[in-house]
Amino acid sequence: MAANKWIRERPLHLMMFLPLVLLVVFSYIPMFGIIIAFQKYYPSKGFFNSEFIGWSNFTYMTQIPFVLQAVWNTIIIATMKMVVGATLPIFVAVLLNEVRQRLIRAGIQTLIYLPHFLSWVILSGILIDILSTKGIVNSFLSYVFGNEPIFFLGDNRWFRYILVLSDSWKEFGFSTIVYMAAIAGVNPALYESAMMDGANRWKQALYITLPGMLPIIVLLATLSLGNVLNAGFDQVFNLYNPAVYETGDIIDTMIYRMGLVDMKYGLSTAVGLFKSVISLILISLSYLLAYRFANYRIF
Repeated sequence: MAANKWIRERPLHLMMFLPLVLLVVFSYIPMFGIIIAFQKYYPSKGFFNSEFIGWSNFTYMTQIPFVLQAVWNTIIIATMKMVVGATLPIFVAVLLNEVRQRLIRAGIQTLIYLPHFLSWVILSGILIDILSTKGIVNSFLSYVFGNEPIFFLGDNRWFRYILVLSDSWKEFGFSTIVYMAAIAGVNPALYESAMMDGANRWKQALYITLPGMLPIIVLLATLSLGNVLNAGFDQVFNLYNPAVYETGDIIDTMIYRMGLVDMKYGLSTAVGLFKSVISLILISLSYLLAYRFANYRIF
């Protein structure tokens, strides 16, 4: 029976072979490079001839003020993104569900979904032009309110909010589709019964639509806990500058500068390993909570 099952499923195994090879080559083999975190690593000497210094890189990491600042910035930015990214798609999905014209609803879905396909290299260029001192936003504020130009991407008071709002604008359309699929699974008979009882559209959304979405809301909220230390390297790297390091520098951008700019390979690997271990713990916790509260499991 096992042999027959293997023969029957052989095309599926062959289809998975190449992705499995890519996973091993690009994800598992590079894991051996974490030995750099315990060395005073020099590329000219390689892994085997570089001096082994134990936990010195980790000790030094805890003594650098900007490392703690980057961790704190990462947590703040990631948490803000999680909160806005969880609430905005729910609100938009409920509103779209109330649009009865199918073509209008499909058109709106397409428009809000399109930014998801644009890279941060393209979007950052657009945002830099829009938010510059001579951009459309400052021109409008100056014309209407007489404000002095605001350097949105160079002011620590504004930078975090720009990151959160631009990320939400890019990604909320994708999350909205997930919630729309959850709404589609709600029994239409519930709406008919509510209409017969005199419930208006607001009451239907509040007592039928939102409870019907609740399992997906709980699932996505718990799974998002694993991203507490992922504040979005692509976005921050393309938008930040030295003027906003105080509030905008995150763990990933700091690792980039340490490793590739300052050539502190051991220290940058130690910080990256620290982040990976914490992220693994958070991801495991999020899946445990998802299984407990939303009955979601991978295996």
